Amino acid sequence: MRRRRQPQEDLHNKERWLISYADFITLLFAFFVVMYSVSSVNEGKYKVLSETLTGVFNAPQRSFQPIEVGDQSQRGTAAATDDVISPDIAETVDPALSEQDRSAELRTIADQLTLDFDELISQGVVSLESNKRWLELNLPDSLLFSSGSAEPHYDGFEVVKKIAGVLRNRDNAVKVEGFTDNRPIRTSAYPSNWELSAARAAAVVRMLAMEGVEPERLAAVGYGQHQPVARNDTEEGRRRNRRVVLLISRDASIRGTMR
Repeated sequence: MRRRRQPQEDLHNKERWLISYADFITLLFAFFVVMYSVSSVNEGKYKVLSETLTGVFNAPQRSFQPIEVGDQSQRGTAAATDDVISPDIAETVDPALSEQDRSAELRTIADQLTLDFDELISQGVVSLESNKRWLELNLPDSLLFSSGSAEPHYDGFEVVKKIAGVLRNRDNAVKVEGFTDNRPIRTSAYPSNWELSAARAAAVVRMLAMEGVEPERLAAVGYGQHQPVARNDTEEGRRRNRRVVLLISRDASIRGTMR
């Protein structure tokens, strides 16, 4: 008796499990590939990432509340400047130095500032002028602050840190002057350019003190738009007028050297 042939459809139904099995094996292979990739950490990249995060979280705080003027009141003021100055600052230079010695000391400061800002001076961004009694370091406002603000941006701290490194452990008086262009500003914080320029000068003074320059050597003055060095009817002239100037005196008495 001849055996009955199974229908072709029944054979297909019995082999469908192979499709599911193949899909499962493929997924399992993909899973192990992913697990292997995750477990194979690039040690070099991991070390760089770890060191970067460590540096960010361990870095000192480099901001402070801007000086408020006008209608806004200052709340939660920072601790007194004396509290942030390092107690390890060396004693200042003997105030009884001769005039010749003080002139030589002023030239030394000029040489060090020229070296530290050599690139910016060669580019015409920063200028340094001197006479027998003063050094005048001229900084554009954009090097320290954002437009219309007296809160230093991050790069501004590095600039002031360089300056403070030269001025520390000396006794030369330092006057910081703030200037603006003639474009009016009227905000709750800065009713006029006078307040803005004075706040910027005071901000630089505070940063110098934070970096270890003795506060009794420092003074801040704001001139607003009233002492321009260029015409205010061009963008280039306005850019030159927006500046912060550090006047570093040969002498030690800040009030005796105010000009």
